[in-house]
Amino acid sequence: MGEVEVTNAMPAAKTRIRAYWLGWGLSGFAMAFFLLDAGMKLMMLPVVLEANAGLGFPGDGMIRALGIILLCSTILYAVPRTAFLGAILLTGYLGGTVAAHLRILSPLFSHILFGVYCGLFVWGGLYLRDARLRALLPFS
Repeated sequence: MGEVEVTNAMPAAKTRIRAYWLGWGLSGFAMAFFLLDAGMKLMMLPVVLEANAGLGFPGDGMIRALGIILLCSTILYAVPRTAFLGAILLTGYLGGTVAAHLRILSPLFSHILFGVYCGLFVWGGLYLRDARLRALLPFS
């Protein structure tokens, strides 16, 4: 009977390991996007200035502040000890992007819901890589 328990435990362990690495993959994809976006905001690229002016965010100071907030939130999300706080801060940031696009009546699936899609990557990745969150929200 001991062998049956060991062989049944092995697929579960492999599944957890795969979920863990898939979680880091999803999180890594989100982090790469956020770091790119934050870097573009901090470098004050003309395309960023034009896009943010269209959204109603005036001036260079506002765009730099958004870049700093996004960078700090992403760094917090990348560190396992502070990932939950980072995910909450990124969710707030992404909620602002949804609201900004909704305010100017941007297209629904490509612009307004893009923040929701990113949020799914953030929380999905964290859920798969953090056992504490899986214990808190047991979906399976």
